[in-house]
Amino acid sequence: EGPAVVSVRRQFPKWSSVAPLLGWSWPSFRRRDRGLERSLTIADLRNLARRRVPKSVFDYVEGGSLQELSIQRAKQTFTKVQFHTRVLQGVSEVDFRAQILGAPTSMPLILAPTGYTRMMHYLGEYAVAASAAKQDLIYTLSTMGTVSPEDLVKATPEGRKWFQLYLWQNREQSRDFIVQAKRAQFEALVLTVDTPVSGMRLRDTRNGLTVPPKITAKTFVNMATKPRWWGNLLTTPPLEFAAMRGYNRSLFELAQLIFDPTATMKDIPWLQDEWGGKLIVKGVQSVEDALELKKLGVDGIVLSNHGGRQMDRGIVPLELLPEVKAAVGESMEVFIDGGVDNAGDVLAAVAHGAHGVMIGRPYLYALMAAGEKGVDHMADIFRQEMDNTLKLMGVPKVSDLTPLHAKLRP
Repeated sequence: EGPAVVSVRRQFPKWSSVAPLLGWSWPSFRRRDRGLERSLTIADLRNLARRRVPKSVFDYVEGGSLQELSIQRAKQTFTKVQFHTRVLQGVSEVDFRAQILGAPTSMPLILAPTGYTRMMHYLGEYAVAASAAKQDLIYTLSTMGTVSPEDLVKATPEGRKWFQLYLWQNREQSRDFIVQAKRAQFEALVLTVDTPVSGMRLRDTRNGLTVPPKITAKTFVNMATKPRWWGNLLTTPPLEFAAMRGYNRSLFELAQLIFDPTATMKDIPWLQDEWGGKLIVKGVQSVEDALELKKLGVDGIVLSNHGGRQMDRGIVPLELLPEVKAAVGESMEVFIDGGVDNAGDVLAAVAHGAHGVMIGRPYLYALMAAGEKGVDHMADIFRQEMDNTLKLMGVPKVSDLTPLHAKLRP
C-alpha cells in the first residue's frame, strides 16, 4: 500500500503570519544604545568599554601588578566550580536577598571602592551611586575617588553607602576623612590594609597615566578615535582627586605619599574609637590575620588581593574562604572580591560562606560602556544569571546555599 496523499490548500500569506518571521521592526525615534542592548554578559560590556574609552583608561581598569598572575588565578579558580543540582524541586521563584551588616540588600553583591572613577565616565561616582540606590545595592566610595563624600550624598541621598579609607602617613588626614564620612552619615567604614606600598602596575607606567590625563602626542592621536570621551572630559569640571586637590603627579608617586608601611594591628583600636561605627577591614589574606581582627572586634573582613593590583602571585580569595570561615565562625561577616565575572562566581562564594561579594571591574566596564544605564544593565545581567542558575540548581533562596552546592574540581 502506498503512502496516503494529503491535500493541502494553498492560500495567500497574511501579514500577521509573516511579521513575526521578519528580523526588523518599524523605525523608532527613541534614542537607543544598540551596543548596550546587545551586551548579554559582563564580557560583552568589557568589549564595549574597550571600544569607547582611551587605551590608558581601559588598561587602568583591566590591569594588575607585574605579570598579572593574581588576576588570572582568581578567574581560573572560579572556572573550577561545579554546582550540585537537585531536580524536581518545584522552584518557580527565587529570593536573591541577603542580610549584610544587619540590613537587607537585593543581592549579595557590593559595589567595591574604585579610584579615579570619573576618569571612566564623566559622571563617575555619581552615576554608580545612583544606579546602586535604584538596584538596592551597597556602594562603597573610595578615598581616591573623584567625588567627595558630602557631594555624593547631596546628589544621591538614597541608598546604602560605605566609605573606604586608607591609613595615611599623616593620621590627621585620615581623621579628616573619617569626619567627612561621619558627617555624610555613611553606614560603615572600609579600611584597606593591603597597600603598605603601591603595587607595580606596569600598564599604567607604560601608558604614562596621570590624573588628570595629559594630552601628549600619543593621547592626541587617540582623541580622534574616542571623541565622545574626550569631549565629556574637556567640557565638565576638571578631573581631580576630591581628597587631594592640587596634586599633579603620577599615580605611583601619589601612592608613595599616601600609603603607610608602618601601620599595624595597633591602629585598629584607634580607628574604632575615631569612627565609632561599623568597621570592615579589606585586604585580609591569611587565617592568622582574620583571627587577630576577630579578637579586635571588627564587624567584617574582605578576603582580597586588591583585584590582583597589589601583590602578584597573591592568595586566591575563594580558596582561602573555607579556611577563614572555619576559623572565625559567625563572629564577624566575611566578604570576598577578585576575579568575579558573573553571577555563578557570586553564588559559588556565597555557598562557601561569604556574606557578600565585592565587584569592581564589572561595574567599571559597564560605566565605561554606557554610564549609569550601563551599571543598571550590569545589575540586570547579574540578576538574570542568578535567577537562571538557582532555578536550574533547584535552590529557592540564595541564603540556602551551602558548600555542598558548589565544589571545586581538582
